Amino acid sequence: MTNKTILDIKNLYANAGDKEIIKGLNLIINEGEVHAIMGPNGGGKSTLANVLSGKGGYTPTSGSVFFKGKDLFSLNVEQRANEGLFLLMQYPIEIEGVAFITFLKHALNAKRTYEGQKEIDMPSFMRLVRDEADRLFISSDMLKRSINAGFSGGEKKKMETLQMKILQPTLAVLDEADSGLDIDALKVVSGGINSLRDGKRAFLIITHHQDLLDQIEPDFVHVFAGGRIVKSGDKNLALQLEAQGYADFIKGEKC
Repeated sequence: MTNKTILDIKNLYANAGDKEIIKGLNLIINEGEVHAIMGPNGGGKSTLANVLSGKGGYTPTSGSVFFKGKDLFSLNVEQRANEGLFLLMQYPIEIEGVAFITFLKHALNAKRTYEGQKEIDMPSFMRLVRDEADRLFISSDMLKRSINAGFSGGEKKKMETLQMKILQPTLAVLDEADSGLDIDALKVVSGGINSLRDGKRAFLIITHHQDLLDQIEPDFVHVFAGGRIVKSGDKNLALQLEAQGYADFIKGEKC
């Protein structure tokens, strides 16, 4: 049986501001698959993540993206999130005055309401969050603090991973999830990500480093340069890139 298609990108062109960054991207991600995107800085990897999530300032100009069979660009940011698209940000923002636990409860209930479910009651929510937070070595004090305020890079990525665990997305886009992580934090975050691999959920991992892919083994690896995919392969392609660099794959591409 063929797995259902989660994300279908066809001939996508997109701008960051007034500059064209994505230039004819094609990519299909089916349920249960883990795709890794690697490539030199400036190639458009993070722009792709921002276009998919609907971040302001990133504009698709032609081509199409379908998410679970729906035109992604017909959905606003909130609808994309409620449909199950999650972005683990490279640089999570700080929001003073909004407790993380409060934010997370509203986010979960918004998704449940969108899906036609009842809102989760407080005792059940707290049990769920505490169980998942314990697995990520997140203290109860961190849950009460303002979102990411004063957190280290590793702490921010743990909190992003906790959001992902609670919201249970259909497609998780991880934009340099390993950025700012030490060895121990990398194991914790990657362990949290791996725990969501259930044969149905899909992942798009943007990274520069083999270390993350040692922890989260991809099914497919793509070299991204000049706004498009220039080479695809299996996990061994990442090992080749680690050993040789990108030069042999991006000749003639403007990054």
